[in-house]
Amino acid sequence: MRLFIAANFDENIIDRLVELQADLKECGLEGNFTRPENLHLTLAFIGEYGNPDDVLDVLEDVAFRPVQLHAEGLQHYREMYLLKMGNHPGLESCVRRMRRALSEQGIPFDRKKFSPHITLARKVSFRKGRFEPPECLPEFPIPVERVSLMHSERGKRGMVYTELGCLNF
Repeated sequence: MRLFIAANFDENIIDRLVELQADLKECGLEGNFTRPENLHLTLAFIGEYGNPDDVLDVLEDVAFRPVQLHAEGLQHYREMYLLKMGNHPGLESCVRRMRRALSEQGIPFDRKKFSPHITLARKVSFRKGRFEPPECLPEFPIPVERVSLMHSERGKRGMVYTELGCLNF
């Protein structure tokens, strides 16, 4: 099973992110835009792991607190277009505790430095080679109030993410 731990968002935040995607399209960004139901912030990518209950047990033992994130900017990274989040010590501390707990239980995860972002599009290109991003980012808080264990699998229309369990703060 391909697993990851994510912060999922409520409908209001998803709607605002979809509006941002539409703005990017109008500005000339082309690519595979993340479907609304797949918009999330990855906290830890586990990859192939056979026992999701072990991961859920770890999550239940980690203390989480709600945080409010704010967009810091848009970024073109490799073939992706991202909404970068500003640094938030509370979220970074939570991710460190969670990753330490996963490690202590022998659950593998990608150990890349945590860089909070939301992937808006993949395999991007710029219409006619030109792209001018929106002049200002939408200014709205992005609450993180729960952590979800997600299962990822390839479907007919791309990746399908299924929540296997969640913890509300």
